[in-house]
Amino acid sequence: MRSLVYAINTTLNGCVDHTKFLPDEETFTYFTQLTRDADTFLYGRITYGLMVPYWPDVAKEDPADEFAQAFDAVGKIVVFSKSLDSAENEKTTIIRSGLEDEVLKLKQQQGKNIFTGGVNLASQLAGLGMIDEYHIVVHPIVVGEGTRLFEGINLQEKLQLKLVDATVFKSGSVALKYVKS
Repeated sequence: MRSLVYAINTTLNGCVDHTKFLPDEETFTYFTQLTRDADTFLYGRITYGLMVPYWPDVAKEDPADEFAQAFDAVGKIVVFSKSLDSAENEKTTIIRSGLEDEVLKLKQQQGKNIFTGGVNLASQLAGLGMIDEYHIVVHPIVVGEGTRLFEGINLQEKLQLKLVDATVFKSGSVALKYVKS
C-alpha cells in the first residue's frame, strides 16, 4: 500500500501562511526530494490554486528550478473540492465527495508516495487517520497572525506520532519526520 505523506512549513508559533515567511534553499531541496518520491498530489481547492498553474509555469520558464521540475513531473493531481468548476490541466481530477473512499483507492494502487500539503484537507485526512508520514519544517521565526497548523482539526481520538528523523538546516530550520505510532 502506498504511503500518504503530508509536508508543510511552519513558524515556531504554528503559522503555515506562506505569505508570512519564505523557505530557504535547503528547505526547497528537502521538499524537492519529497516531491520526487511521489507520483500523486492530493489538494484542496485553496492549495491547488496556490500550486497550479504557478509551479508548472515556473518549470516551463526555468528548467534549472529543481523543485518546479520535480513538481511538474508528478503525473496525477487529485483535488477535493465542491466549488472548483474546472481543472487547470489534464493531470488534474476534481472529486466532489467521498474523501475517505477515494484516498483508500489511491493508496491501494501501485506507485510512489501520495503527497499532500495545505491545512484544510490535511486536517480532514489527519482526522480520518489516513496520513502515514508527517514532514513538518519548523522555521525559527514567530509571526503574529496567519493560518495555523491543523487549525480546525476534528480528531475522533488522539493522534499519536513517533519522531523518526530530524534534520537541522544552516538557517536554524528543523525538518521533523513523524510516522503514526
